[in-house]
Amino acid sequence: MSDNDDRLAGLSRLEIPEPDAAARRRALHAAMSAFAASGEQKQTSPQGKSLAERLRSILKQKRTWIMDARIPVGTAALVLLLLPLGYQLYSTTALTPQSQTQVAASRHPAVAPQAADTAAPVAAPAKPEAEMQVTQQAPMADQSVMAEPAVPPAAAMAPMQESARAMPNADFSANIAAPASAPLARESFAPQVLAQQTMPSGDSFAHYDENPVKVTAEAPVSTFSIDVDTASYSYVRRMLTSGILPEPDAVRIEELINYFPYDYPAADSAAEPFKPSIAIMPTPWNDKTELLRIGIKGYEPPAADIKPANLVFLVDTSGSMDEPDKLPLLKRALSLLVDRMGDKDTVSIVAYAGSAGVVLEPTHADQKAKILTALENLSPSGSTAGAEGIALAYQLAEQSRIAEGTNRVILATDGDFNVGIDDPDALKTFIAQKRDTGITLSVLGFGQGNLDDATMQALAQNGNGNASYIDSFKEARKVLVNEVGGTLTTIAQDVKIQVEFNPATVSEYRLIGYESRALNREDFNNDKVDAGDVGAGTTVTALYEITPKGSGGELVDPLRYGNGEQASGSGNELAFLKLRYKLPGETASKLMETPVTQSLAVDDIAKASDDMRFAAAVAAFGQSLKDSAYGTMPFAEIADLARGARGPDPEGYRSEFVQLAETAGALKGGK
Repeated sequence: MSDNDDRLAGLSRLEIPEPDAAARRRALHAAMSAFAASGEQKQTSPQGKSLAERLRSILKQKRTWIMDARIPVGTAALVLLLLPLGYQLYSTTALTPQSQTQVAASRHPAVAPQAADTAAPVAAPAKPEAEMQVTQQAPMADQSVMAEPAVPPAAAMAPMQESARAMPNADFSANIAAPASAPLARESFAPQVLAQQTMPSGDSFAHYDENPVKVTAEAPVSTFSIDVDTASYSYVRRMLTSGILPEPDAVRIEELINYFPYDYPAADSAAEPFKPSIAIMPTPWNDKTELLRIGIKGYEPPAADIKPANLVFLVDTSGSMDEPDKLPLLKRALSLLVDRMGDKDTVSIVAYAGSAGVVLEPTHADQKAKILTALENLSPSGSTAGAEGIALAYQLAEQSRIAEGTNRVILATDGDFNVGIDDPDALKTFIAQKRDTGITLSVLGFGQGNLDDATMQALAQNGNGNASYIDSFKEARKVLVNEVGGTLTTIAQDVKIQVEFNPATVSEYRLIGYESRALNREDFNNDKVDAGDVGAGTTVTALYEITPKGSGGELVDPLRYGNGEQASGSGNELAFLKLRYKLPGETASKLMETPVTQSLAVDDIAKASDDMRFAAAVAAFGQSLKDSAYGTMPFAEIADLARGARGPDPEGYRSEFVQLAETAGALKGGK
């Protein structure tokens, strides 16, 4: 071994002295001052040629550039020299409590210094890029005092960050704000931050208070219109898979439940297009109440009996649609629908906004190449111009109307509804008037950040169509291929449900969801009052939480001057169900009636069917996302309940739900 090797080995055995905190602070202060000075230097006009200019002239002669000409090379060199030093100091050392207070005071002069033991940590550990995008949206805790390692004052960091931003292909902000060696544990930090996440700004939702508990003796009758929309579920799924908890108003529980197909008894004929399926089981989130499920499945006519469809695609081509999950996905989704259409069906295309006007005149679906080419040629450009798109769409629908078939406008947009009628109420009225002539409207929502869900729901309801949110190609296949019968063939119109509860056996009840579909009691028998439609093969589910008499689960005190013991019908009855509907093209409704008896109930959740238990799990999921005042469950228990009730799941929808429940639990911090 040489003498040099001996010396090197000796160096490895030397004791390294503890770093001097004062020296570190002086070095850091000097570095920050240098950066601040370099930033100010760019604002001045020094006499003669600067070093950067001389360097440029030399490099220009050699026809070589190492940096964008907008960046002072001297400043860039200083950044490259001092940034590692500043980063190393912060990532390997901690300031003293006294210096922490000084830093906090420089960042928040109005905040009085606090004791070191009450400091609120704000520096996060290094995270993957996707996780950083989520957590950076959350409001942080009190930042008046820094926990180690401290972050430099904003004023001192500004020149440093400005220079870093100016350099191409460089991103130092994550390292500056969150050093990789920050000692704060991820496990203790992430759940607290993730629980505060909200949806991206720009998406809007209508607010509805949850349906309240009703006392049977005072209000025994519940009436509502059925709903086959599923937009809420796919939007919630998108948020959760992005690591963000959805806004409570984005969670409509009936749409979550109705997203999934259920194995209800099929109807025997088109004359009676569905039959009710009723089940009762204990409530998984309240051992003193029960869940009453009412389910129907639309009749599926043979292929030979399916009537032709006349569809008009009203497509948003505004500049905001120029994103992969908007217009490109929209074109692929509608192409799937075109592929499923028969030779007797008709397709038209109207674009509004950037390329407003009639894109495709009514064309028979056997000319698929022509239709698909017109779709593919749609391009996003400019701001929304309206151009009376909605009027053009209905004009084409009327022009190619099929007397005994389905006539429908399908509006596809990211949320920009400036379709030629500016007043929202006037737009709803226009669509309702066209509905009464036999032309319905469905809405497909795409993308995020601009989604106007409230308008989307309102237009679909006024148009007797359905609202769907397409967040992926897989969802497009579900809505426009697997469930296309519900879009192309309507088997029942103005379907209403009315349930009268027996006060002798049921103390209280609550309809879960359907807040926007409530009807007055007298609306049930009024055929002029509009309600929802049911498409071929579509399943619809409604859940009531009921409190049996004497269970002790009542939320409302009994009346002093009346006990509500009067009851009609058998003492074995819990309720009496009525369904009213119209066959397509008819104006007079038909009525179905059936009693709800104790014999339909099971006394153990494990004895209930897979469909019943799974629907209960989805309801619990929605209530827990909304932090419902009427009961929540830990997401781990929801996942377990759903996992045991998946049953046949050929498309994997139920398995996907189990994963969503687990994701929601992680975002809620294990709750």
